[in-house]
Amino acid sequence: MTNKESAFKKISELVERFDEQFDSYKNVNYNETLTRRDFIDPFFKALGWDIDNEQGYAEAYREVIHEDKVKVGGATKAPDYSFRIGGGKRLFFVEAKKPSVAIKDDILPAYQIRRYGWSAKLPISIITDFEEFSIYDCTKKPIPADKASVARIKYITYKDYLKEFDFIWDTFSKEHVLKGSFDKFLLSSANKKGTATVDKEFLQSLDSWRTYLATSISWNNKDLDEDEINFAVQQTIDRIIFLRIAEDRSVEPYGNLKDALKQGEYYQNLFRIFKEADDKYNSGLFDFKKDQISKNLKIDNKVIKTIISELYYPESPYEFSVLSVEILGSAYEQFLGKVIRVTKKKFI
Repeated sequence: MTNKESAFKKISELVERFDEQFDSYKNVNYNETLTRRDFIDPFFKALGWDIDNEQGYAEAYREVIHEDKVKVGGATKAPDYSFRIGGGKRLFFVEAKKPSVAIKDDILPAYQIRRYGWSAKLPISIITDFEEFSIYDCTKKPIPADKASVARIKYITYKDYLKEFDFIWDTFSKEHVLKGSFDKFLLSSANKKGTATVDKEFLQSLDSWRTYLATSISWNNKDLDEDEINFAVQQTIDRIIFLRIAEDRSVEPYGNLKDALKQGEYYQNLFRIFKEADDKYNSGLFDFKKDQISKNLKIDNKVIKTIISELYYPESPYEFSVLSVEILGSAYEQFLGKVIRVTKKKFI
């Protein structure tokens, strides 16, 4: 029996079992963990993936990374599966749901997986509860209000798995991925791709925040010259971004920056968080012996609130836990090449 024939047999058995006990699997008490164990793991094992790392590879070389799920603000903080080849190169994410979730029409799971895939600059990613299997084009910038159908390349249900088996095997089996099938699928879907790459969008966000900050700092701190305004803006943005990334990577408590928005002067609340970071991190970014400007800044509350809010789910399309250093570096390299000029009427 060939690998393909063996996979067809195993997936046939999964389909039959799911169909026989359909009502019990659709019950809300049948959870995501059981769905992964009973159906999603065996599905991808059948396609040749080393789901349980039976080959004993070091973490950096595992074919499939299982992320710990941390629920914060109603959002899952890491994709459930990351499929990789060639020494850790990510191919696609898979987000698992329980069968009681309506993947076809539910906006939230679609936005979630697109946000992960787009932030990691992956071309596609998948949501599945085994009953349903949705493939998303992750090159299009995700927007919270998008319908679940937006950027969806293909949608099938478990009843289609055997009929669509050639497509599933030829596109997602490890054997065929290594032969270039995945790349061919991406080329065939190229006309569906958008152009809003995450590094370009992040640069635009940085530029927007900088102008907003510069306007407020210049207006409220008349004693600062142009160089000092540039310094204050750059340091404030750098510190906020550093701490926001630390949150998504579980180094800092999630939502820590949002605490600054609860009462009083938001920037002074934020500065106290910066001071705590100075005690914690051996980094020049929070060296307030050299920086005598930041502690006395006055910045409008609405400016701080806008920037911080735009860095969090659901307003933020960025998922910093999967946003690579290369992507951040690319955006920052261009960002640092720009300088604010203060004229009588505007900032350029």
